[in-house]
Amino acid sequence: MPQGPEDFVSDTRYGEEFAQAKGLVLEHPGRWRVIYHYDGDGIASASSALRAFARLGYPTQATALLGVERERMADLMRATSGPLLVVDTGASWLDLLAEHPHPVVVLDHHRYSNPPPRTGRIAHVNPLDWGTDGMSEMCAATLTWLFTIHLDGRNWDNAPWGLSGAIADRQHVGGFRGLNAVLVREAIHRSLITSHQGLALRGGNVATALETSVDPFVRGVSGHPDGVRDLLAGLAIDGHRPPHRLAPEEEDRLAQALMDRLRASGVNETYAAMVRREQWSIPSLGMDAEELADLQNACGRAGEPGTGVAIALGDAAAVDRARAAEERWRRGVLEGLLRLEAGGINSMRSLQWFESPETALAGTQAGLAMNYLLDPQRPVFAFSHEGGGPIKVSGRGTTELVARGLDLASACRTAAQEVRGEGGGHRIASGATIPDGSRDAFLAILDREIAGQLAPRPSAGAAP
Repeated sequence: MPQGPEDFVSDTRYGEEFAQAKGLVLEHPGRWRVIYHYDGDGIASASSALRAFARLGYPTQATALLGVERERMADLMRATSGPLLVVDTGASWLDLLAEHPHPVVVLDHHRYSNPPPRTGRIAHVNPLDWGTDGMSEMCAATLTWLFTIHLDGRNWDNAPWGLSGAIADRQHVGGFRGLNAVLVREAIHRSLITSHQGLALRGGNVATALETSVDPFVRGVSGHPDGVRDLLAGLAIDGHRPPHRLAPEEEDRLAQALMDRLRASGVNETYAAMVRREQWSIPSLGMDAEELADLQNACGRAGEPGTGVAIALGDAAAVDRARAAEERWRRGVLEGLLRLEAGGINSMRSLQWFESPETALAGTQAGLAMNYLLDPQRPVFAFSHEGGGPIKVSGRGTTELVARGLDLASACRTAAQEVRGEGGGHRIASGATIPDGSRDAFLAILDREIAGQLAPRPSAGAAP
């Protein structure tokens, strides 16, 4: 039998936080401003929220944030004479948001350093408060989807955006866990999505899918037409056929060959095995959730986050615009990975770093490079700088490094503060905005902080 959301978590703070947030929304009909992060997870979060508000009959205004932008948030508060819903961001600015004279609801899965202010005007819903890991078990999109279900059970149909946001935030790697898994099972039970195994290849034909593949990025194949031809010739596979038209034995041969290449180049088994992975079809949209995640990511990185949201609101033309943005996004990500494949990386004692001219793509490039190209024993940081303004920083690690003590959110926050910038995020993925000219000082502090985090711990009972 289908479950309701009330019993998903036993911790009392779960129900209390959702009840407070629900109360603020229902007690204040009228125009709400929805502020969201511009990445795929943030776009998916805003999509669910706007659909739920439309169902309530509330008018909305949606605004995207492009990074760690406290001053931008302050400007938006001054320009908003009504309530705010802040999704996939805001946990670092709870003190600032508490100053808004109207109700504020924050739905965020990022870590926060100070407890939420005690005021009836602000509700902060964060899975970290009830024992759910916001890095791997619940993203902002699944959190927002769950909140909309608390508002109205009909909002289970926000499943496509909850699922696509989790995929955009890489929480499907190795299989969904925690509350993500609970929500996905419920969506399947309610026939909102279906699950199947398939090759992680996208494109009109196999050759194009391999040549443009960034996840996985396969050395010597991705971005290498000659490498693609040689691979397919050796496997006796016609590259002109669509991936889904391969015979089962052909799919097996291709999957095995790609996994062998990834393992030979030192790629972690988790990512090598994802050449063939579980996929989730969305009957209501006629696409799968990973495709939707790519469209949302691409819209955000192309500076068109509103197009990603418009898909959820039924704008058919937005899908075509998003597909065009996705082609540009994939090409830009691939170019960055090929630069790293050919030119290497800058190395320090405890980290590695590179510069990316594609500011909006740097985080994606860093994450995929960490998985498929770089030394997995040290986190990577991408730096982007446009026109003399502040420097944007994107950091990525691995679950293995996190298990050893890596906390990129803490390291980025500390290093950014010491150079008069801002930083934060997750232990495995974080970012910062720092002043022009501060890169080298920021790197030196980061290197020190991460070296301390990853230093070997004394064994139990060892002499001091």
